[in-house]
Amino acid sequence: MKLFPNLQGPQRTVVMLLGVVVLMGGLSWASVPFYSWFCAVTGFGGVTNTAEVGSDVVLDREVTIRFDASTDPALPWDFKPAQREMTVKIGQNALAYYEAHNPTDRPIGGQATYNVVPYEAGNFFDKIECFCFTEQVLQPGETVMMPVSFYVDPAMVEDRDAKYVNTITLSYTFYEIPLPDAHAALEVTAPVATANN
Repeated sequence: MKLFPNLQGPQRTVVMLLGVVVLMGGLSWASVPFYSWFCAVTGFGGVTNTAEVGSDVVLDREVTIRFDASTDPALPWDFKPAQREMTVKIGQNALAYYEAHNPTDRPIGGQATYNVVPYEAGNFFDKIECFCFTEQVLQPGETVMMPVSFYVDPAMVEDRDAKYVNTITLSYTFYEIPLPDAHAALEVTAPVATANN
């Protein structure tokens, strides 16, 4: 069966190329939410858990948490952890911050994906609150401190593989996303400066 039977030669080629461009654009747009969904469902890549409240059990054993940050090359933000590492007791509620800065002259939306290494520790890394749970919008020149509240589940010390983990690295990568409707509407209706003649 021939695609686009009514089109011939160069017209058919142009239509097919446009179809490929639209398909690739759609796949690119869907890659971040699809990756997040895939990791959450399969546990791939050290996906963490979420918790409503902190742990009520704190052990004497300590673990070092390292913090890592990166951005997709298409996102012009500066993004980094406020501290490179901290040592916490297993079960202790902890709070860490990441800093994001938008050096451009336009508002930009971003969404963070995350993982934990080693992967076997991901199932025991519980986030209570995190900037990665929601979309972020930074205004031109804006710098924000973004918190992540977490604890390491005491059940980790009973796990066959995770009980040997002494260091956990929490990594975030920010990707640019379209501005949410409210911010996009503000950008469109913002007054435009005109030169007086």
